Amino acid sequence: MSLSIGIVGLPNVGKSTLFTALTRKGGLAANYPFATIDPNVGIVDVPDARLFELAKIINPGRIVPATVEFVDIAGLVKGANAGEGLGNQFLANIRETDAICQVVRYFSDPDVVHVEGRVDPASDVEIINTELILADLASLEKALPKIEKEAKRDKDVLPKLTIGRKLEAWLNEGNRAATMEMTEDERTAAHDLFLLTMKPVLYVANVDEDGLNKELAPIDGQQPIAVCAEVEAELADLAPEEAEEYLESLGLEKSGLETLAQAAYKLLGLQSYFTAGEMEVKAWTIPIGAKAPQAAGVIHSDFERGFIKAEVASYEDYVTLGGEAGCKAAGKLRIEGKEYVVSDGDVMHFRFNV
Repeated sequence: MSLSIGIVGLPNVGKSTLFTALTRKGGLAANYPFATIDPNVGIVDVPDARLFELAKIINPGRIVPATVEFVDIAGLVKGANAGEGLGNQFLANIRETDAICQVVRYFSDPDVVHVEGRVDPASDVEIINTELILADLASLEKALPKIEKEAKRDKDVLPKLTIGRKLEAWLNEGNRAATMEMTEDERTAAHDLFLLTMKPVLYVANVDEDGLNKELAPIDGQQPIAVCAEVEAELADLAPEEAEEYLESLGLEKSGLETLAQAAYKLLGLQSYFTAGEMEVKAWTIPIGAKAPQAAGVIHSDFERGFIKAEVASYEDYVTLGGEAGCKAAGKLRIEGKEYVVSDGDVMHFRFNV
């Protein structure tokens, strides 16, 4: 399944430098606002050490990790909701993503212009959140009268109207839609309103190198991921062994970008299961709580349509017992049906017929 994260922030906070390092795809990095006009898109592997442990047993032709798509979106300024700067384009691009990665400037380089003339992370976050809230209010202002007319003809539309009005009041108080308490039914109804502030958010603090190991204050109730875009850009140009040594010299176990990719994956309630064969060992992305036929469907729709059974071993058993044969011998290779809820790390083989 496709997972798309929009990288957003004010101009000159290091978004494009971060994107370039993240994807090793030369996004334009420049010291002036709106250097990024068209959204760059890059696919990033989700690091997972379990793949390599499985590969030691199988010795496959290739290893295929799960991926996240990152979209580098043009910088936003005050008034974007009304079309200021590249606001309309920004809002259209971000609407297409599953989640938002908001890059916030913490670094203090005087040679890099700040669009607001000062480095103030809390204020930067407030500007972006306010613009997204205002954009959502504008969307509701247009949508609610139409929904109200529909609800008079079709009672099934009433839940959408009710939650739309609730969200309008909530947004008018300066809150993001995602922070409002809702029942599952209300969330389902709200989904069709396509509000920007319903999207999950990750905060990335772009810090100076000496800020990588410092404790950062929470942003909007969550701990920001500390990343030094300049350090990540250097890491992207190094061989794996050299990169590992460089990280050790900085007192870090893994790169900020590795942390970011994993956090983005978890943000949307996703997990991996594995297929393991001579051709490849591969991670497949599914929602937490997915049942076996749904998991089979991410490989091919025919697998879901014609699902019969799944052969399943846990990752731990598969590695401990030396693969499929060892799991069979120990009675750890299970046959599961349509109601089986897949666990993170399951090694699976599907039986199907179409």
